Amino acid sequence: MKLAFDNIKGSVFTLDINIIKEGIEASRKSERKRIILPIHRQQDARVQRMLNFLQPGTYIRPHKHPLKDASESIIVLQGALRFFIFDNNGNVKNDYYVTTALTESVLDIDPDVWHSFVVLEKDTVIFESKKGPYNPLEDKQFARWSPEEYTPEAKHFINELYNLD
Repeated sequence: MKLAFDNIKGSVFTLDINIIKEGIEASRKSERKRIILPIHRQQDARVQRMLNFLQPGTYIRPHKHPLKDASESIIVLQGALRFFIFDNNGNVKNDYYVTTALTESVLDIDPDVWHSFVVLEKDTVIFESKKGPYNPLEDKQFARWSPEEYTPEAKHFINELYNLD
């Protein structure tokens, strides 16, 4: 299962309709209902920048980025999200609608903040930036109270988030 496209090449990246179409099509075909296009040139880049193409129903397991200075920024380019901040026990502390509206399009969180989101519109595209270099052993800490991906419990968890008032 392909989780991401290859890193882009060249000294300049510009987003065009063909890239958007390819990313959306790949996210629609993905078992995870999402795919990443890394726009940083090297996997060991000190700043990780990526486009994330997302479909409703994708499961972003609640997690935090524990490393010092590991803040994360998201800008919605197309579509909409509902972004959740959790306490240490898995209770929702805050939630935010993040859309393409100028005053709702940017979200930034500090390290050590439990978070997740659900996708509200098909073919949602976000720009995401966070501290690098990427190391899968250190980048994320998944919440023990959250279900693992590809489980019936994960589907139930997503449905609960979609149905919160």
